Order: sequence, then structure tokens, then C-alpha cells
Amino acid sequence: MSPVDRSEDPEPSERVPAGLLFVPVRSGPAGCTARFFRTPLGGRTAVGFTSAAKLTATLGTDQASIRLSEPALRALAAPLGVTTLTINPQLSAPSADRTAATARERENSWRRWHPQHVGALRVTGAAAVVACLNLLIG
Repeated sequence: MSPVDRSEDPEPSERVPAGLLFVPVRSGPAGCTARFFRTPLGGRTAVGFTSAAKLTATLGTDQASIRLSEPALRALAAPLGVTTLTINPQLSAPSADRTAATARERENSWRRWHPQHVGALRVTGAAAVVACLNLLIG
């Protein structure tokens, strides 16, 4: 067999350690937990940044982070089925606008209905039940 020339290999088969990474975290009930993201094809990936400036440029100034080594991040993600690690992603989708969704939910909420409308629905529902019982009883 001929020896493999790794200089022309676009995807090296050996993993090169990335060193200490800035890993985005979110606060949860048990403390802080690592954030996992989605690749453009929908797969889950762990994300690490080589500098705080790169993390801030991609995810914003409000994003909390911790320092983890690349093997530690892989070990943290592996039990969750996340095997992909993305270093220094250039682009992230903006977070969902919760204020617009909350306002829409309030507008469509049953609490906004007029009391007479709710009463009419109750009467109509009760009338339907009585009609069904009359058909069954005969």
C-alpha cells in the first residue's frame, strides 16, 4: 500500500486539539448548562470560540460563557448524542422575538373574550348535550 499524503487531505482524519475554548452557556435550575446549536442541515453541534471577542461578535454581549478544553466539551456533549463540534462559527440566527409572540398570545387569549360570548358558548354546549340525551332516551 502507498502511504497516505495528509498534506492534500481537505478533512484531516486526526483531530487537532483546539485548546481552551469559550463555550456559550445558559442558566438553568441546576446552574449553568452548555448551549448546543443546530447546523445548517439540522444536526446538533457543540460550539466553542477561541476568543471572547469572537463569541461576542457572533452571539452578542449578553451571552455568558465558560472556559472548557476541547476534550472536556466533547465529553460533556457525548452523552447527549452530540458528536459534532463547531469552532468559531461565523453566523448565528437571531433569537426569537418573544415580545411579539406574547402580544399576539394576549390578543388571541380566551381572557379577552366578552363575558356574554363565553356564556353563549356554555348555553349552546349545554343545549347540544341535552339534545343528544333526548335522542338516546327517546
